[in-house]
Amino acid sequence: MPDSKLLGSTLWLTLATLTGLVAGFAREWLLVAAWGAGGRSDSFLVALFLPDALRMALAAGLLSAAALPLYQQRTATEQTAWLGAMVPRLLLCGLLLALVLSAGSPLWVRLIGPGLDSQGYALAGASLHWLAWCVPGVILHALFCIPLQARSRFVLAGLGSLLFNLPPVLYLAILRQAATPTGLASACVLGSLLMPTLLLPAMYRSGWKPWHFGHAPGAVKELLQRIGPLLSSNLASQGLALLERMVASLLGEGAVTWINLARKLINLPLIALMSLNQVLLGLMSGSQGSERLGLLRKGLASASLLTLPAVVGLIGAAGALVSLLLPHQAADSPLPELLAWFSIPLVFGAWNALLARYAYAAGDTRLPLTCELTGSLLNALLLAVLPHFLGLIGIALAAICGVILTGLLLIRRQQLQAQVPWLSHGLLGLAVMVLAALVLHPLHGIWLQLGLSSLCSLILLIALAAWLRPWRAVPG
Repeated sequence: MPDSKLLGSTLWLTLATLTGLVAGFAREWLLVAAWGAGGRSDSFLVALFLPDALRMALAAGLLSAAALPLYQQRTATEQTAWLGAMVPRLLLCGLLLALVLSAGSPLWVRLIGPGLDSQGYALAGASLHWLAWCVPGVILHALFCIPLQARSRFVLAGLGSLLFNLPPVLYLAILRQAATPTGLASACVLGSLLMPTLLLPAMYRSGWKPWHFGHAPGAVKELLQRIGPLLSSNLASQGLALLERMVASLLGEGAVTWINLARKLINLPLIALMSLNQVLLGLMSGSQGSERLGLLRKGLASASLLTLPAVVGLIGAAGALVSLLLPHQAADSPLPELLAWFSIPLVFGAWNALLARYAYAAGDTRLPLTCELTGSLLNALLLAVLPHFLGLIGIALAAICGVILTGLLLIRRQQLQAQVPWLSHGLLGLAVMVLAALVLHPLHGIWLQLGLSSLCSLILLIALAAWLRPWRAVPG
């Protein structure tokens, strides 16, 4: 049944990707522990931005959202031919993109980190020269995940983040202060090659052979038509992330590192949401009408159940978490406040992703694009103003305003105002977040703050589960 499949697949994919995202945070944590929150860390993170942005976009479904419905509508023989035709083309695109990034690395790092000094530019350019070659591996991995997701084999596809992050984590853990930017970049490239390599046996068993070139007339054009709006939306999203890095680099040494570390911490609660999005897209692509709307309602209930307790815990225990994870480097840092503010868009962003996939499943990739671009425009305008007055917190406030506007537009343009409980969930979310900020966040004492925040999150989780019950059948 779709109900049990939705929750079961989401759970297993969440568990599969948990270690990968934890490894991603461990990479940033070890980086700060080894090099400190200074110019060296800022330079490497500026260099890593473009390759990692592409990897995260593909992991979030940039390619699968467009290609999965196209793949599923073909017969088994046509699917093998489609895959055989796509592999060499996308591999060539990956190699060309890597060459562009590598050859133009001095220019790209100046664009991403305008606040770096001359030594920072040199370090960042040398790192990006190698990091650019992560691109072919992550693109192939995203393509290989499509037939696995079509067969509901989400777990194997969800191991990509772990494979990418494992080599740099091991490198930093072993060498620590002796680690070099070039060595760390090489470890990232190794991780990108491991990602598609793990999927090769499953691809071979499904009928794909690397020496067989498939013939699928019109498939490339069809994919480009579907992925165009998705790519534009993702470019807008990554453009905002780029603006964040640019603004942060102008706010002083170490600001890029703090913004990046806050984002990585926020990504940990997103593991279940990324899994839910991938599973829900696969199920909704094969459903119609009221059944698809029922799946959306269940997805939104699941998203609220996952995000609200996590956000309350993050806001309440932000100071305790930072003190435990980075007791020396982050003692007087802006990270606790950043973590609390950046956690707020989790709730609204989770809904936005599911509402967009509701449109994708019906073959409409343009409507979410217009909504995303409007929200991104507001975010960008606020990024030009708020950080000047509020510092790093202004970056988080700009993101909050943009994501809320995007969600309201997605609901209105799809005429879902009366179909989904957006108002009740939104008001509840705002209420519990304000309470966490006023009652839990100001507490002193690491274990007191962490204990009470965890208890409040658990109570909220139980209450939401009893109210929402996303595992029950929802009438269409």
